[in-house]
Amino acid sequence: MPFRLVSFSGDQSFELPPGRSLLVGRGISSDIAIYDPTISRRHAELTVGPDGVQVKDLGSSNGTCINGSRVSSGRLNPNDSITFGKVLFQLKELRTSGPPAGITPVASLPSPIVGDTIVRQLMVSGGGPPGITSRDRPSGHGQLRVAAATAEERQAKKLSLLLDISQKLSGEFDLDKLLRNVVDTMFEVMDVDRVSILLRNESTGELLPSISRSRLGDAAFQQVPRSIVDKVIRERVAVVSDNTRTDSRFKGHSIVTQSVRSAMCSPLMASGDRILGLLYVDSVTAPNSFSDEDLQFLVAFSGLVAIGIRNSRYAEQVRREALVRSNFERYFAPNVAAEIAQQDTAVPLGGERRPITILFSDIRGFTSMAESMGPDAIAQLLTEYFSEMVEIIFEHGGTLDKFVGDAIMALWGAPIAHADDPDRALRAAVAMQLGVMRLNERWAIAGRPEIGVGIGINYGEVFAGNIGSHRRLEYTVIGDAVNVANRLCSEAGPGEILVSEALCRMVKDHADYEYLPAMALRGRTRSVQVYRVKGGTTTSQTDTPVPPPASGSRPIAPADPSR
Repeated sequence: MPFRLVSFSGDQSFELPPGRSLLVGRGISSDIAIYDPTISRRHAELTVGPDGVQVKDLGSSNGTCINGSRVSSGRLNPNDSITFGKVLFQLKELRTSGPPAGITPVASLPSPIVGDTIVRQLMVSGGGPPGITSRDRPSGHGQLRVAAATAEERQAKKLSLLLDISQKLSGEFDLDKLLRNVVDTMFEVMDVDRVSILLRNESTGELLPSISRSRLGDAAFQQVPRSIVDKVIRERVAVVSDNTRTDSRFKGHSIVTQSVRSAMCSPLMASGDRILGLLYVDSVTAPNSFSDEDLQFLVAFSGLVAIGIRNSRYAEQVRREALVRSNFERYFAPNVAAEIAQQDTAVPLGGERRPITILFSDIRGFTSMAESMGPDAIAQLLTEYFSEMVEIIFEHGGTLDKFVGDAIMALWGAPIAHADDPDRALRAAVAMQLGVMRLNERWAIAGRPEIGVGIGINYGEVFAGNIGSHRRLEYTVIGDAVNVANRLCSEAGPGEILVSEALCRMVKDHADYEYLPAMALRGRTRSVQVYRVKGGTTTSQTDTPVPPPASGSRPIAPADPSR
């Protein structure tokens, strides 16, 4: 036997066809669309059988309850109650003689609504000139509030009105305020009873309710007839529709006796054929109320609304990118920060295992040096040193992980990886030692102490991601590869760059290495094969790295110090 799902408030009723699975949710494409903030976009699934309905909750935020008990799945029998979020329904058997007493049926959204007759349509896009198709309907003046003595004066006033609307909407970049302005403006310029806007979700492509307002005090979101939505989206047209169905939501108003309303709907298209959403208006107080002029004006108005929506989204994207860049440019090279900012989401919480290159640098003998210097002199020295080193790291596409006292930890390959990250790190290390030489030359002239820096570089797999507590998260990397890089740095003398065999095998550039005996690094049971970088690097003509010899060095053409 067929069933009907009826809300306890009596304002919603959905027929449940037998043998079908129906989606309950807040989206316009749901089989049972319930526009309430406690309803999830995909809330539950109902499967209709011959003697009852199987219910499956789809992981909704506020849950599904049968007869007051929350369920993940269950069976709904006739006269049982079911609650989606905070919206309560009852399952009724569908009588062949008519709907349950006291209930005026409202058609389920996905089915074409009987009586929603589209009588005029206006092409919004498609390459051809706009045209109106009319079924013997007078053009005349409809609901547009423009008073004029002549047709020329009326046309001029409409253009002036659109200009005023354009100026009003173009200056608002907050989307919620923009949509409220759109609704207010529509009520000002046209005699309509209700206005609704649906916007397309940029991620899923689904049309979702955004704002709805009624002169008649109806607080519920106006359900745009699915037959209208389908035609507007599919054919890119604005339409006028006459609807003769009875709507129980206006029960008690005198307008129920008229049982006729007119509706217009236009796609919101800012450019090309990309639809941002829909603008829907209707009248429940006057039948056949909208004219061709009204439809043409709605299309022009919708174009201005679409441009405003597009601009507000661009403004939000720019604001977000500026915020992300201001945060990430402290740690990443500006071009890397820009790349992160342009992604749909920021660096995600948690992390992942990934191969990266890690560089540590440390000033040799800094502790004893600092004992003979005042706090201001130490701060000035470190500021100049760090500024020079960080710029070099950023120039070579690295990520500044942290400062630890006078030490620097930098990464290549996280959060954004490049094929030549090991080469970038090695070139950065050589440039850092040249940078230290330049600093020492300036400091020697000023009578300030000179410094020597040791650098260690390693390549390996680590855990990279946001690590910390609920109070403070920090993007960093952890793993044995990090420890090895740190130990190599500790073993490097002033002016030295020590690298691991793992890094050497990944570097594609030619380099002049000095082969050192394997080192037993503190904290590791296994020794590590180490190489000292004797000079700069020059780009190889082959992508195949040459493994280091068993002893001695791998002499390569002299490096170019300017690289």
